[in-house]
Amino acid sequence: MKCPYCGFLESKVIDSRPTDEGERIRRRRECLGCQKRFTTYEIIESLPIIVVKKDRSREPFDRNKLLNGMLRACANRPVSIEQLEKAIDDIETKLQNSLDREITSVKIGELAMDCLKSIDEVAYVRFASVYRQFRDINTFMDELTKLLKDK
Repeated sequence: MKCPYCGFLESKVIDSRPTDEGERIRRRRECLGCQKRFTTYEIIESLPIIVVKKDRSREPFDRNKLLNGMLRACANRPVSIEQLEKAIDDIETKLQNSLDREITSVKIGELAMDCLKSIDEVAYVRFASVYRQFRDINTFMDELTKLLKDK
């Protein structure tokens, strides 16, 4: 395992434990070069999910890309990384359990917005404003009105 700090190729496992109901294994490692510690995760390899983007191009589903978008929406909000990782795990499980191997980016965005709505409403509106490409204040107000009606 390559060290993310110094690039040394050897490390030792300090701790190993299952996470996510046994779906993953979390390993704490220590670099044999610089002695810094880092965490890795092993997951069960599954069939790839292909994302069909708005311009019709296709690319493999990347949970890190989704996490980064959700992290930007949650900047300076009281949302933990664990909450976001659980939300992304739920989204990924829904995608894996669907019979479709190709999923539109629209569907993934809707699933992300549903999760964010229950986690933090401000983060939800931020994500929606980028995802739905709000063009003016009226579009923004329409989304806020919908959010208030749902309450």
